Amino acid sequence: MVQIPVELSNGPTVVSADWTPGDNGATVIVAHGAGTGKDHPFLTGYVEALGASGFSTLRFNFPYVEQGRRMPGPAAHAIATWNAVAAFARESAPSATLWAIGKSYGGRMASMAVAEGMLVDGLAYLGYPLHPPGRPEKPRIEHLPGITVPQLFVEGTNDPFIQPITQFEEAVASCQDARVVWVEGAGHTFEVKGHKRPAAEIGASLAPIVAEFIDR
Repeated sequence: MVQIPVELSNGPTVVSADWTPGDNGATVIVAHGAGTGKDHPFLTGYVEALGASGFSTLRFNFPYVEQGRRMPGPAAHAIATWNAVAAFARESAPSATLWAIGKSYGGRMASMAVAEGMLVDGLAYLGYPLHPPGRPEKPRIEHLPGITVPQLFVEGTNDPFIQPITQFEEAVASCQDARVVWVEGAGHTFEVKGHKRPAAEIGASLAPIVAEFIDR
């Protein structure tokens, strides 16, 4: 466990993170979804699987989780945290490529940070929240076309955050360099009805998809 300092608009803070060096020349930073934290089994399973493939991994909490709150704070705080965590990763492994990965909210915040200038080699989203469930009239896509690095969307076909799928496909098509990998029958947490699995196993099952994207 490491503590990473973050400068927020309302003053300095620190966030907890788990840093595990690897040997394949790539660092993967992983952010949690809005309702969880870095130690959710989905993320720990995912990160452990990436680590087993040689990736350096860094998963972290956003400030609101550190403060014991359930609801995310301002987007600017999440973006500042992403920048601080990325700086820590670059200092820890200066010669490695750097990849920003996020589950739902964590991925969207990564994309906003990159759109505002954070430097990474690519982005991957584990369930991008295109809009709140049942609110397709409120898409969160304005910044995506301006991102120049490769983007990977790993999405469940039954995810309520991207219905209708045609709207999601149009959003991806508006990006400069983006692709989608579909998980048939999966919802927002990649559970598949009638095929119950532990969250850690589900997370681990997605690691090879992102590893292939990074290694391409």
